[in-house]
Amino acid sequence: MPDEVSAEAPGRVNLIGEHTDYHDGYVLPTIIPQHTCAHITRRIDRLVRASTTVRAGTWEEYQIGAETAGRGWLDYIQGVTAMLARHGILVPGLDVRIDSSIPLGAGVSSSAALEVSLLRALRLLLHLEFDDVTVARIAQSVETDFVGAPVGIMDQMASSLGCEGEALFLDTRSLSYQRVPLPTSIEIVVIHSGITHAHAGGEYVTRRRESFEAAERLGVARLRDVDAAMMPRIATLPDVLARRARHIVSENARVIAAVAALRASDVERLGALLNESHISMRDDYETSTAEIDVLVGVAQGHPDVYGARLTGGGFGGSIVALARGGRGQGAAAEISAEYVRRTSRTPTILIPPQVNT
Repeated sequence: MPDEVSAEAPGRVNLIGEHTDYHDGYVLPTIIPQHTCAHITRRIDRLVRASTTVRAGTWEEYQIGAETAGRGWLDYIQGVTAMLARHGILVPGLDVRIDSSIPLGAGVSSSAALEVSLLRALRLLLHLEFDDVTVARIAQSVETDFVGAPVGIMDQMASSLGCEGEALFLDTRSLSYQRVPLPTSIEIVVIHSGITHAHAGGEYVTRRRESFEAAERLGVARLRDVDAAMMPRIATLPDVLARRARHIVSENARVIAAVAALRASDVERLGALLNESHISMRDDYETSTAEIDVLVGVAQGHPDVYGARLTGGGFGGSIVALARGGRGQGAAAEISAEYVRRTSRTPTILIPPQVNT
């Protein structure tokens, strides 16, 4: 058996389908070039020693079987060993080094990439027979059951199953998925606003609670089970709950329409759907911010952009835009420069990678 292995996992950007995954809905993510690499070495004791290049500092330690939440980034590593124990898998002591180029709090799944890369490394080290969907399920349980972030499974599925040059059309209820090629006539642009966010508390948790209250009042367990024909019933809910439900129901429909547009290479329609999604997130789900709205507005007004929206859980993070093929780099630079002029924030262009001249 090997004593030292490494494995990688990418971050992701969600093209469309926001806050639908925890209601068993549809999502359409794609992976990004930034990734996380987990390097692990077997120890002869029960100690786990971990370090990361993302956060400079000394090694952190814990004992296998004595995982305790509340230790920041180390919780994602503790959570992996704790969740594997639930599956009857005894993890040996480890030295773990995490290298990552995925920015934290940018809405592009740095935590999922960490979990998936570590699980992939342990799959190699211990010869585990987990398929990629099982890896995603365990990774999600790390966040929901150990870290305490009530996330859906989209991020982990995208990181575990996504491939370059395609979108992953995922039904988060059945976990069935289809790979949808991205047409060469478009280029994805992802820009981090400079505002970080978190899923473990705050407004994200509030939105989730409100959406489930709306579902309960509509007599369903998940808003996936509400369709457009029930819109009149949604309108009878208290205003906030009606808007939360309306976003998720309409967003599910937009994902299905976006897949059809991708397959038809109808980039104009796809861009319009992204614009509609942002309006819904801004007005009905209220997950945007003033700075994000500025960044999205600048992108939507660029002559080489078909559409743009906030991507990820919201309250900061990144935007995704669809640019004309071959124009993404220039558009991203111009959008970022205008954003700097209009705000005090410093953006970071994640996609496409910028060429220094």
